[in-house]
Amino acid sequence: MNLHFSAADSAFREEVRHFLEAELPQDIRHKVSHGLILDSQDYLRWQRLLHARGWGGPAWPVEHGGCGWNAVQQYIFEEEAARVCAPRTLPFGVKMVAPVIMAFGTAKQQAYFLPRILSAQDWWCQGYSEPGAGSDLASLKMSAERQGDHYLVNGQKTWTTLGHYANWIFCLVRTDKEAKPQRGISFLLIDMQSPGVSVRPIITMDGAHEVNEVWLENVRVPVENLVGEENQGWTCAKFLLGHERANIAGIGIAKRELARLKRIAREEHKQGKPLIQDALFASRIAQIEIDLMALEITNLRVLSAESEKQAPGPEASLLKIKGTEIQQAISELMVQAIGPYALQLNREAMGAGFSGEYAGPNYATSIAAGYLNLRKLSIYGGSNEIQKNIIAQQLLMS
Repeated sequence: MNLHFSAADSAFREEVRHFLEAELPQDIRHKVSHGLILDSQDYLRWQRLLHARGWGGPAWPVEHGGCGWNAVQQYIFEEEAARVCAPRTLPFGVKMVAPVIMAFGTAKQQAYFLPRILSAQDWWCQGYSEPGAGSDLASLKMSAERQGDHYLVNGQKTWTTLGHYANWIFCLVRTDKEAKPQRGISFLLIDMQSPGVSVRPIITMDGAHEVNEVWLENVRVPVENLVGEENQGWTCAKFLLGHERANIAGIGIAKRELARLKRIAREEHKQGKPLIQDALFASRIAQIEIDLMALEITNLRVLSAESEKQAPGPEASLLKIKGTEIQQAISELMVQAIGPYALQLNREAMGAGFSGEYAGPNYATSIAAGYLNLRKLSIYGGSNEIQKNIIAQQLLMS
């Protein structure tokens, strides 16, 4: 197992670095580097710039308009993008529903939806979780009754991230109420502009409107929007969740935020000295950095196995658990570093670039919100408790 980057990998990194430094808009970079609020146009603008370069779908095969990059190249791109403070690629279209359409969709579905995802013509959201059906996703209740050439869909989805921007949603729906839970589920693509679709905001504890409730009342969905076979949607769901979990570790983002933490620790003072010179605080930073280095090595092992056509084992769950814990630990130290200034949650300042009155350093405006928002990491994509069960089953019970 070779964990070192080749000369070709290094050359590729330089190509990516040159493009990112030249093309990433400075206003977007400023927002990301300071933890400010990105609006929908920021995400769309960046995706369209990547698409214009031919890099809109890093993991996509060339025949579908993608880059055809291998796993190592994708990793390098993600790391460099995080380093220069580029926005994360919104996963719902590019990284989640698109691979499902490629693997299980019809040629007609692929020809219509995939180019629109690459060009950011469509904004997708995910309709998986329901009240009472989160980690236990197989207990979902949203129904889809087939009536001739369409389904009549009724039910509720919740925690729908950025659904208020989306014009399409991919949903798991129950098409057979008599079958065993996993056997009666289908995968539907639903136009959010359809009559009967309503989106209601959920304001999270950081004051953000990021997630939503989505209600579908007698929504007519063409049968041609079924992906895969009817009642076989659980296969699509597992396939998609594998892609989602592979992206949650966020090593590049953790590196960027660790560097930000160090900058803050150099500016904050304790008893007249920079906080980074405090032995206890410095040791906490060092422990996070050690954990992050170990996580990166584990990730490179997974990448090496993928390059050798080996399916990832429990390492994928380890990446999810440890990656989310590290990101949360960094945000906790940021809050400790700025002390009482973290009590002020000023979303207006976060959106306007530090305008208005705010007690404390400018960089403190977004830290409390970031800390609160990152509490979700250990829950979505399969809670960390679920991931530990997967590790136990694959390692301890095999």
